[in-house]
Amino acid sequence: MRAVIWLVLLFAVAVVAALTLGSNDGLVTIYWSGWRLDVSLNLFLLVLIGSCFALVTVIQAMDRLTGLPRRAREWRLGQRERSAQAALRDSLSEFFGARYSRAQKSALRALAIQAQTPELAPDPAFMALGHVLAAGSAHRLQDRKGRDEQLQMALDLGQRYPAARSAEEGARLLASEWALEDRDATRALALLADLPPGVARRTQALRLKLQATRLSSQPLEALRTARLLAKHQGFSRVAAQGLLRSLAFEALETARDVDQLRVIWQQLDSADRRDVFVAARAAQCAARLGAPEDGRGWLRPFWEKVGELGADERSSLSEAFAHAVPGMGPEWLPRLEAAAHAFPRDASIAFALGHALAERQLWGKARLMLEQAGEDRDLPASVRRRSWLTLARMAERDDDVERRARCYEAAANA
Repeated sequence: MRAVIWLVLLFAVAVVAALTLGSNDGLVTIYWSGWRLDVSLNLFLLVLIGSCFALVTVIQAMDRLTGLPRRAREWRLGQRERSAQAALRDSLSEFFGARYSRAQKSALRALAIQAQTPELAPDPAFMALGHVLAAGSAHRLQDRKGRDEQLQMALDLGQRYPAARSAEEGARLLASEWALEDRDATRALALLADLPPGVARRTQALRLKLQATRLSSQPLEALRTARLLAKHQGFSRVAAQGLLRSLAFEALETARDVDQLRVIWQQLDSADRRDVFVAARAAQCAARLGAPEDGRGWLRPFWEKVGELGADERSSLSEAFAHAVPGMGPEWLPRLEAAAHAFPRDASIAFALGHALAERQLWGKARLMLEQAGEDRDLPASVRRRSWLTLARMAERDDDVERRARCYEAAANA
């Protein structure tokens, strides 16, 4: 198509030239030192145009000739830049292929080419990425000294040049991950604390912070971080619920006295305090630390809506309440009896009611409830065993040796 266009243009020029120059009778007279030269105007125009073309060609040839050293230098610089880029790509390929020694050598070769060619334009992002790759390869090769040196160079570049800021953020995240692999939670938290606020809220940063806080035994901070991750959909709903619950358990178990337990309970999120299982664990901790009244207070809202709870939640609630019955007042009996009437076949509620009746010294009703709980095989063995042990103590109080022996035997077989 292009050849056809040029052919058409050539014919057009020929036609125009024939129409304009064919009937041109003009002359051009040139005088030079007593000489006179007459030439046709057509010839003069052709010579003039040819001379211009020749002059332009000569100028271009001279420019190309004098610019040879510059173009040669640019070609060499381009070759070195392409070599550095190729070495960095090789390093990436080798790193992802788990050939870390080759990856480190390729990254160092790319950095060396860049450093040995000062004529190249400074590229801090390229150099920071090279240092990060070299540091990552050194970490996989268990060369911690080399890893830290390369990592520090990448961080320095990120601090000096805004163009390398993204590489610096990636280096900090990777360094935090490496610190966790080294079981150094303090260093990991320090690196994460230096991240900008926007980067610190990224899912990967929150995951690393969660691991670091759990490693450093900071369950409350880990719980807050896990809640942020769940908000950003870092976990599935079921996994998030299980993780938040286990972290709340860990936080409650760290309490060494009642005052500390109360502080931890208040620091929990309202969603955690509305969780039956978390409240049950808190009540058990309070009973163990000698404050069953606090535990009963934390469990009271759940007993008031026990009809809305599932079987597992009722079981956990009842077991926790049985630990918190010491010092219980009579106002609890109507609430527990209402729950027993609402769920007459729920042995876990019978277990809680039986201990409450025993605490109020209503031995006959307590015996019936505890026997129902002890004979129910759907309850955990620890719950059934505790029911039989309580029945054995009641039989011992009544000096009924035979019944006490049967209760101890049933507890042993639970």
